[in-house]
Amino acid sequence: MQTVFAEPQVLLATALAVVLVGLSKGGLGGAFALLGVPVMALVMPPVQAAAILLPILLIMDAVGLWTWRGWVDGRVLRDTLPAAVLGIGAGWVAAAWTSDAAVRLIVGLVALGFVARVVWTAVRAGREAPAGNRPGAAWGWGALAGFTSFVAHAGGPPYQVYTLPMRMDPRLFTGTSVVFFAVVNAVKVLPYAALGLFDAAVLGSALMMLPLAVLAVLAGAALVRRMRPAVFYPFMYAMITLVGLKLVHDGVTGLWAG
Repeated sequence: MQTVFAEPQVLLATALAVVLVGLSKGGLGGAFALLGVPVMALVMPPVQAAAILLPILLIMDAVGLWTWRGWVDGRVLRDTLPAAVLGIGAGWVAAAWTSDAAVRLIVGLVALGFVARVVWTAVRAGREAPAGNRPGAAWGWGALAGFTSFVAHAGGPPYQVYTLPMRMDPRLFTGTSVVFFAVVNAVKVLPYAALGLFDAAVLGSALMMLPLAVLAVLAGAALVRRMRPAVFYPFMYAMITLVGLKLVHDGVTGLWAG
């Protein structure tokens, strides 16, 4: 079986990325998923990293759908998924000229801007009132989630900008997120294949990581089921902040070097 793991550091970086993404898919801090491509990009081209992760994400999605079956907000999906599909199409069209550094910078700024808004609201009002469905915002953030998911598997922050203020039960939040990204990742398969990203080494590497991926998803689900809302949401905000800072740093560094 062909793989890209000719060097130990490539194998270790990929395994770490798979564990982080798996914990995220299980529900433990959705922002963990954003670290997958950046961690792997330390040892391989970002495009190759994204291609290896996509088949793994599809298997994780299947496990997540089974684990969180019954926990879904249909209104959120109806408002966000059509826009996400359009965003994926835009990402496909822009794949030839959108740099990884620019996308990381944009996603990082979105993440940090969202956390800043949450903190500012808390300082002013003491607590943030739950938000309702906002179709206009759903289309905007849904489209951005689809676009950034296509180019860097980084659709989490835009999606969370729309959904976290709704302050759903953590289980409902996680279950709805799992369905959203399962659909998004399935839609991404055709354009990835059309771009020629799935060669034998990429698919072999993904297959080798599948057992670790399944274990990581189940571990994340087991942990989040035991978290109270008072713990869950601050943890999510902290994870988004850390990843946002990392992405902004990588984006600025990449653009400066380019």
